[in-house]
Amino acid sequence: MLYDVLVIGGGVTGCAILRQLARKKLRVALAEAREDVAMGSSRANSAIVHAGYDAAPGTLMALLNVRGNAMYDQWCEELEVPLKRCGSLVVAFNEEEEKELKKLYDRGIENGVPGMELVSGARARELEPQLSQDVTAALWAATGGICCPYQLTIACAENAKANGAEIIVDAPVTGIEKTGDGYKVSLGNGKAVEARYVVNAAGVFADDVARMVGDESFSIHGRKGEYMLMDHSANLMTRVIFQTPSKMGKGILVSPTVDNNVFAGPTAKDVDDKLDTETTDEGIAELKKMSLKSVPTLNLRQVITSFAGVRAQPSTGDFILRESENAPHFIHAAGICSPGLTSAPAIADYIVDVLAKAGLEMEDKADFNPHRAAIRRFAEMTNEERAAAIAENPQYGRVICRCETITEAEIVEAIHRGARSIDGVKRRTRAGMGRCQGGFCSPRVMELLSRETGMPMETLTKFGGKSNLLFGKLKEVH
Repeated sequence: MLYDVLVIGGGVTGCAILRQLARKKLRVALAEAREDVAMGSSRANSAIVHAGYDAAPGTLMALLNVRGNAMYDQWCEELEVPLKRCGSLVVAFNEEEEKELKKLYDRGIENGVPGMELVSGARARELEPQLSQDVTAALWAATGGICCPYQLTIACAENAKANGAEIIVDAPVTGIEKTGDGYKVSLGNGKAVEARYVVNAAGVFADDVARMVGDESFSIHGRKGEYMLMDHSANLMTRVIFQTPSKMGKGILVSPTVDNNVFAGPTAKDVDDKLDTETTDEGIAELKKMSLKSVPTLNLRQVITSFAGVRAQPSTGDFILRESENAPHFIHAAGICSPGLTSAPAIADYIVDVLAKAGLEMEDKADFNPHRAAIRRFAEMTNEERAAAIAENPQYGRVICRCETITEAEIVEAIHRGARSIDGVKRRTRAGMGRCQGGFCSPRVMELLSRETGMPMETLTKFGGKSNLLFGKLKEVH
């Protein structure tokens, strides 16, 4: 089949673009290198819906941050993705940092950010009582919020697929050849697809993909950020707390999550290895020191896991959203660092416009359905709803993940929606995200994966690739 558009990369940017293209009468597909969408930066980031005061005025980052922030309520409602408009505070500890707050405020005004206010330290502590007494002032942004990046990515993919888009996983791009009709894209699974237009949304590897068509106009380097996640019992926070930013980024923040945890992070370290997601003693020590500076009451004994993600840092200093200068009909959606998650809906619209300007004719589908139903969460039901759910489907009566109260019914539905690994189930249901981090429920999740897919237990993985969990029966191991 000749596709009209092939999107390369299954992060939040690629999946948001795919969703918007699925609104059109087009044949569209997405190729993702790994076994599932949301496997790169979209599974390990701060999950913040940024207000838009940080990016330099006149940049695409500034424009699309504010535009994307305004789109989030509708997108999250349509896709049934959790969103909390809890607001954010950037805190200062001295006069010099207070001057930086004023610069951020002025920048935000120029960017068109609504609901901002410079407040005293006392007022900041009224907004967030857990703040340090050493905070002297803060920038309050009422439109700041939190969401779930991997849930949003999965929801966009599911909604696009329901509207006719195709998603190809385990398909790393190994080569791109210009053809008369567009491009032939070779995939690591031994297959190739052809498309009239290609969108390069390959995250930290977008420059590698660009070089496949002879485009060396930009480069991407990785910046690793480490995080600590705390248990539900540590949830003291109601707001997102930033420290005054530096040239390396927005600094270490302390924030609640939409699932009522608290996290601290990220650190910021430039790395040569774009797949380096190992946590370090040095990084964890920095997280502890800097998070306690903002929130001294933070209970670090409640840390249940630490993790790291690598974000794409473009050589241009801005999002790269344009047609390649030396490869017609090849569109870049590259260099999507923070505020990329917030900007994703607006980036998707922007790329659709770039495709139109590049010559792609598009017509809206009259029957496009923007709604995607989330998996019903047993933990969030009332007792009456639980009783009705169990009566309708007895699998709701079997709790698999005790920490998060996730049932067999939820896990089975996640598998039927496409989960093929322990982490694929985890991102769709939260099974394994609680205090024991899957120590209790992982074997049962594996049993359900094997039962529902027919995959032998020894072929199951934690996150695809070679992350196998079993290697045969004990009597066969020598």
